[in-house]
Amino acid sequence: MTLQAVLRQARRSLAGLAAAMVLTAGALALGAAAPAGGAEAKAASGAAAKAALPCDIYASGGTPCVAAHSTTRALYASYNGPLYQVKRSSDGATATIGTLNAGGYANAAAQDSFCAGTACTITEIYDQSGHGNNLTIGPAGGADPADIGANAAALPTTAGGHKVYGVFISPGMGYRADDTSGIATGDQPEGEYAVLGGTHDNDGCCFDYGNAETNNDDNGAGHMEAIYFGTATGWGTGSGSGPWIMADMENGLFSGQGSGINESDPSVSHGFVTAVIKGEPGQWAIRGGNAQSGKLSTYYSGARPSGYNPMSKEGAIILGVGGDNSHSSAGSFYEGVMTSGYPSDATENAVQSSITSAGYSSSNSTPFAPGKKVSIQATAPGSATDYVTHDDSDNKVVISNVTSSSSAAQKADATWDVVPGLANRQCVSFESANDPGAYLRHSNYELYVNTNDGSTLFANDATFCPRAGNSGSGYSMMSNNFSDHYFRNYNGTAYIASDGGPNPQDAAAGWPADTTWKASAPWG
Repeated sequence: MTLQAVLRQARRSLAGLAAAMVLTAGALALGAAAPAGGAEAKAASGAAAKAALPCDIYASGGTPCVAAHSTTRALYASYNGPLYQVKRSSDGATATIGTLNAGGYANAAAQDSFCAGTACTITEIYDQSGHGNNLTIGPAGGADPADIGANAAALPTTAGGHKVYGVFISPGMGYRADDTSGIATGDQPEGEYAVLGGTHDNDGCCFDYGNAETNNDDNGAGHMEAIYFGTATGWGTGSGSGPWIMADMENGLFSGQGSGINESDPSVSHGFVTAVIKGEPGQWAIRGGNAQSGKLSTYYSGARPSGYNPMSKEGAIILGVGGDNSHSSAGSFYEGVMTSGYPSDATENAVQSSITSAGYSSSNSTPFAPGKKVSIQATAPGSATDYVTHDDSDNKVVISNVTSSSSAAQKADATWDVVPGLANRQCVSFESANDPGAYLRHSNYELYVNTNDGSTLFANDATFCPRAGNSGSGYSMMSNNFSDHYFRNYNGTAYIASDGGPNPQDAAAGWPADTTWKASAPWG
């Protein structure tokens, strides 16, 4: 080991010890201030827990947040400002969604009220750090045209017992801030973490959150330092089949020092994932863990890849895309921050404790649950006996009248086995009850029943996420890979359709009712 490396390791050890002492001292100070017992003690304990939010912890560790983004909760105990903005399809109006209280969770009820009977898009995610690094829908880049915004209702979840919404990124969606303040540039040290959905991913480039180019183009090795989550294998990988937490440093996704396999970077199976990337001159690290419980583990800590030391970071911020706006990726985002300085492991461990105490859990309990057999019934006026049905003559899906007097074959054609989503196990796929191995899938926005060919495209086309009904009752079936589109009955044919989009089946008139369904007892 060189003298420089020894000194760097010593400085890091001392910094970690100092951070641990600061964090411990803060906890002791809070404990000392608390009354000895009773209701006042419980109230003080609650206040102490509330005070220990991620950006407060980073500040105590000497590495303050310079960007803090979340659609689910405040990341500072004192923050009581806007979290994100939504835009309504019906009239183009916008609303800002904030917290329920200082240091609290998002006011999802405000979104539900504002977006009732129409679709809403997330147009901006506000920076809580005070640096003004808000994320807006991304412009065109060197790889792909301009992005579109995420469906605001696509990712309902629960945090701390409260309904909240995450950001569900499908290919073509993404957010960016090119003109930023306080973000690391050149070889300056920084840290990043994000809470992500562990079951929603693909192998496209690139589901990133972090530091990127300011001109939306590929400017070469070392011009990025962002968290990547997914199953891309074109550069480095971790062990198993993924998904993995890796670093996008531009012209490479890295799981360790080189572009090969790092067996210490495991495939992730948690429903909610804490992903950490940090870097400083000559050194970087990957850490990760379960965002619902437990501690962080270090998957890599060591030297930069060849050609990436020193770094040439530019200081833009991206979410859901690559540095050149490559936007063929998919993923789910709940919260994330970027820091000034290289956080100690002790600081990140305390942040992880705050994350697990946030109480993230899935809120996707519906009658369309894996293991059930259902018929999918329309709810629009005059459609009480209409069901999603497949036609063996041409594999198209139609909306057919099915009653007790219908033939046995027609009843069977209107019956579906619900199975875990082929591309996202938090969602579902519908297998034909009378044609095993064949699934409902969309192609060119129309629904068909086709035999599973084992491809990634088929898996995504055949995966749907039941969500609260767009009409205010029942359920709407959101496409996993076109997440602003839902099952729609349009003139007797089944499509996936957006609210007011460019195609005839996207017509706004009747869209809420036409995209709302209920699970009925199986006919077959």
